[in-house]
Amino acid sequence: MSIRFKALLVHLFTATGAVFAMLAMLAAVDGEWDLMFLWLVVAFFVDGIDGPLARRYHVKVNAPEFDGVLLDLIIDYLTYVFIPAFALFKSGLMDGWSGWAMIIIVTFASAMYFSDTRMKTKDNSFSGFPGCFNMLVLVLFALSPPWWVCLIIVTVLAVAMFVPIKFVHPVRTERWRTITLPMALGWTFFAGWAAWVDFDSESWAHWGLIVSSVYLVSAGAVQQLVPQRA
Repeated sequence: MSIRFKALLVHLFTATGAVFAMLAMLAAVDGEWDLMFLWLVVAFFVDGIDGPLARRYHVKVNAPEFDGVLLDLIIDYLTYVFIPAFALFKSGLMDGWSGWAMIIIVTFASAMYFSDTRMKTKDNSFSGFPGCFNMLVLVLFALSPPWWVCLIIVTVLAVAMFVPIKFVHPVRTERWRTITLPMALGWTFFAGWAAWVDFDSESWAHWGLIVSSVYLVSAGAVQQLVPQRA
């Protein structure tokens, strides 16, 4: 199998995220939230490994006909932003005026962030919250907080997209990667578990989600506060 064909296969693999996005959306329209999140978790897993594959097979050189970065951003907007925001609104966790406010804040701010050329830092972290509302909404489904708590969290993270606070990339941020990568894999496991049991409040998956989410949200900011040893 030639290197060019392998590079093309990476693009095709990335594009499967669009299929999983559609399956998630169909489940969301039917109110099957557990199934929707299972598809989003699958899409999240694909998004986590297609980047390393793209770099390994040098897709920009060996399959330049397709823009992998653009393809990835299109799918990410669907799976990270659009579908989760729809679910948060339609599920009843945030409805009425708060739901409309959330829909406007999340979709508008994320569109601007995803097109921001300054979104990556020199150490391959994200500058500002990277628009991972799929992760946030899944945790909100699991914990079912009051609507005003949801609104505060959504608003704070939307603002955090445009402030110079670092958020780690689970794979590409080298510092603390031995902790960050297992935490990200753990989050994916607990997210799938929580969705599989239909967000049963007695499930231990919720504690795993809380611990891994707190780490992934705060690790970059802590790295900024704690200088790296030369």
